[in-house]
Amino acid sequence: MTIPTATAWWEVEIECMPLLEEMAFWRLQELDCRSTATVYGAERVRITAYAPEAQYRSHHWEALLALLQEDAREAALPAPQVRWQVVAGQDWSEHWKRHWQPQPVGERFLIQPAWLPVQNPENRLVLRLDPGFAFGTGSHPTTQLCLESLEMRLDSRWGATDVVVADIGCGSGILAIAALLLGAKRVYAVDTDPLAIGATRQNQALNQIEGERLVVEQGSLSRLAELLTQPLDGFVCNILAETIIDLMPRFRMLTHAKTWGILSGLIHDQLPAVTEALEAQGWIIGALRQRQDWCCLNIRPDPDYTGTINSVIQ
Repeated sequence: MTIPTATAWWEVEIECMPLLEEMAFWRLQELDCRSTATVYGAERVRITAYAPEAQYRSHHWEALLALLQEDAREAALPAPQVRWQVVAGQDWSEHWKRHWQPQPVGERFLIQPAWLPVQNPENRLVLRLDPGFAFGTGSHPTTQLCLESLEMRLDSRWGATDVVVADIGCGSGILAIAALLLGAKRVYAVDTDPLAIGATRQNQALNQIEGERLVVEQGSLSRLAELLTQPLDGFVCNILAETIIDLMPRFRMLTHAKTWGILSGLIHDQLPAVTEALEAQGWIIGALRQRQDWCCLNIRPDPDYTGTINSVIQ
């Protein structure tokens, strides 16, 4: 993976109520901050992010604080706290690593920071991860909801592992690798961010996954369509609701009559718009999972859908 060079980094910490977390992530993404880590407390969450020192000044973080304070006022929530400091480039990785420890997720996974020794008394599936500059450490509720949904979909007790899956918007590759650890035959991972592609390939190597089982390419659904040799048996998409709605008209072209889908990155207030778009494109919500204000939808094709479906798989 090629990591952008920088002599120093801004370390930005946001402490806020859980209901403001999604907006805080969105504000950080707008500023192109990378490698976010989240620590969940009893009543508040702490989000830590990093950005190259040369590209920003203190007034950027003062503006971020003002925007988040306004977001909190509109939501009738307590004001967040925002702190920032410059850390030396050679110390960046140590600052990042101190926020993240091994974490069991669901019934089967242990998300393991690649630089720490493995302690796995429960004999879980160990998913080694170094997110680098890509989003996705396994600590966010939407990622955990997706991992738990994958456990159910790819449970070997139901003979559901000989499948082809896509991770759309793969980030660090955590969901793609999780599907393979659960026994999926092949996973296609796509993302428009080249840094995400680099992180996914690095994590593929960390988990000793053969190249033919995990196909990693930069792009979106059009690139995925070029790669596929057969319709998908399942797909997972953990990105912003607006992007999911934009992509939705093309999901059916990559799937078959029994394909399942896992959609997350959604907050509760966005469900009506997402549900309306799903129904218009011939999908049924089979299950809704929720944690805090975050939601994960398990979907399947509507057998009574009468719209036109033109498969792009040759």
